[in-house]
Amino acid sequence: MWEDDGQEFVKEDPQSGWVENHPNAQIPDEPVPGSKGMPPVVKKIAGVAVSAVLFGVIAGGTMFGVNQAGNYLRDQYFPKSETQLTIAQAPTENQSGDTESSVQTGMDVSEIASNAMPSVVAINNTMLMQQQTWFGPGRTVEVPSSGSGIIVGQNDSELLIVTNNHVVEDSNQLTVTFIDNSQVNATIKGTDAEQDLAVIAVSLKDIPAEAMSQIKIATLGDSDALKVGQGVVAIGNALGYGQSVTVGYISALDREVKTDETDVKKLLQTDAAINPGNSGGALLNMRGEVIGINSAKYSSTEVEGMGYAIPVSQVKDIINQLMNRKVRTEVAQAQQGYLGIQGQNIDDNAASMYGMPKGIYVYKIVENGAASKSELKEKDIITKFDGQSVRTMADLKDLLKYYRSGETVDLTVQSLENGEYQERTVSITLGTRPADSKQ
Repeated sequence: MWEDDGQEFVKEDPQSGWVENHPNAQIPDEPVPGSKGMPPVVKKIAGVAVSAVLFGVIAGGTMFGVNQAGNYLRDQYFPKSETQLTIAQAPTENQSGDTESSVQTGMDVSEIASNAMPSVVAINNTMLMQQQTWFGPGRTVEVPSSGSGIIVGQNDSELLIVTNNHVVEDSNQLTVTFIDNSQVNATIKGTDAEQDLAVIAVSLKDIPAEAMSQIKIATLGDSDALKVGQGVVAIGNALGYGQSVTVGYISALDREVKTDETDVKKLLQTDAAINPGNSGGALLNMRGEVIGINSAKYSSTEVEGMGYAIPVSQVKDIINQLMNRKVRTEVAQAQQGYLGIQGQNIDDNAASMYGMPKGIYVYKIVENGAASKSELKEKDIITKFDGQSVRTMADLKDLLKYYRSGETVDLTVQSLENGEYQERTVSITLGTRPADSKQ
């Protein structure tokens, strides 16, 4: 027993050494080490500490074993559930909704291709070109070329195909190859050189039944609704080897592309490969709708991943107009129509230098010729003949081969009025070609 202030003793539990709470109880001073007179309570505390150390060692080993056993049972009968830190990722197509069709489908466009290929044809053209030689005058040679086309309509007697004008211009013979590799002859129904568009026609009676059962008319989409980054599929007769498919994205909208010195067109830009032979083929959205007409003529060979296509929404009216034109065959020379003018070509340089429209400058109207009996005036510039663009006298002569004397046609001309060129339409009844005429 310890004494406090000599007035009252503090009760001690002989088993645990615990001192009851007493308002006057005090903790005794720490005994000097090695003191033989160590109080009993301290001796008991020391003993308990030693026992605790021994118990901890034993218990630690025991708990290790218990934990190991517990882990084994947990792994056997309960699934592991762990939380791990991961790098944040962009939403997948299934999460983002709008991007699902363009990105995931871009990885596999086999269904789009199989549905669209029956609407795309290969066009083979034998072109007539003037070849200059070192030893005399130039000569005309036949040069084979290839392109693509899109089936856009059908009437009672014809299947109608849209393509680029540069695919069919100067053609001597046109053939079309369908999805089943059957090949038939085609004729030009109408062209628009300014927009680089043409519609050719194939007689239904010339198309084999097997081919007719497989071909389809393409569905035209809305190119005005396109967004940069949307997936597209290009189909065409690349390099003349037959139909092939490339995939990419819309890189830019309304891209201004200079097609010559003065003409600037607004086209769709895509990184889908558009190679020679793809001209006139289809650029499709991820719903399989035609939203562009591929035009490899405008792509540069100095860069990669920059192809161009004519936005289909901008030319639907022109396509409809060309589709409804009458298919013409070449008329015998003695029966061909005649205008009776002398003209000068206004090419890119002249147009740029003098601020004139490109076309045929009428510098003389032949007396008693067809033009002299119309409202056509000297100094007018002819830009279209019967709705078809003309740039040179050669273009005009080529068109007149398909028109008989006595037919009435409309000319689109630019007339200089008050210092500015104004467009107007002039109707002319074609005359008979004089025997000595070079026109």
